[in-house]
Amino acid sequence: MADALRTAQRRHDDSPSTAAAFRLLRTLPAGPERDELRQATICAWLPMAYRLASRFRNRGESLEDLRQVAAIGLVKAADRYDPFRGTAFETYAVPTVVGELKRHFRDYMWDVHVPRRVQDLRNRVRVARRDLTQRLEGRVPTNAEVAAETGLSHEDVLLGLEALDSYSTLSLDSDMPGTDNGYSLGDTLGSCDPALDVAVDRESVKPGMRNLPERERTILYMRFFRDMTQGSIAEALGISQMHVSRLLSQCCEQLRRQALQGAP
Repeated sequence: MADALRTAQRRHDDSPSTAAAFRLLRTLPAGPERDELRQATICAWLPMAYRLASRFRNRGESLEDLRQVAAIGLVKAADRYDPFRGTAFETYAVPTVVGELKRHFRDYMWDVHVPRRVQDLRNRVRVARRDLTQRLEGRVPTNAEVAAETGLSHEDVLLGLEALDSYSTLSLDSDMPGTDNGYSLGDTLGSCDPALDVAVDRESVKPGMRNLPERERTILYMRFFRDMTQGSIAEALGISQMHVSRLLSQCCEQLRRQALQGAP
């Protein structure tokens, strides 16, 4: 056991010699001796995991967090690896660590959740646009050029382009581009229009309005559409103000009752 432990600790590069240590790990019973060898073997492979994590830098996640995710993937690979299958540990560990890093970005880094297929389209479109922009000396490539570069259909290119803005979102308190007066993104959001309720009420009383006598319809029009007082209405129609008040109350009650009866 001591020889295997010294071998695991001796080389701290991307490909430490740990074959003997892994074989011994599969034969040792649970206990302090096995735990010590397991820890030393995993630590010997940490540089490889950190190198893989560095590939994902500058994507919105700190390198320290990426290294922690890569270390988790390394631990999973070490615990699941079977040295007696004849496959080198590195061959098994690299896809496991990279998969853990990609899963982290897929599950925790997107501000807007999109399907995995759309995420893959985004990555292909993003890389193609970057490479084409360099070859075209700074000119932004067209969608047709991106489709030809990636082999994707025009619809998939559009879908990938839409997903480019889904990885990170803006705060509603962010200033709008081109403004310097504190006009934020939240100021562009609409609010509930109170006129919508009025429109619903008007439509609900229309059938009842058609069944009213002409004089009652005229009184309602003068009062609620021309904003005339009851006294002005009485003077215009040649009746008393009390009579106008009584007719208004009767008409409103009748329209309210009919509207409620016709409601779902």
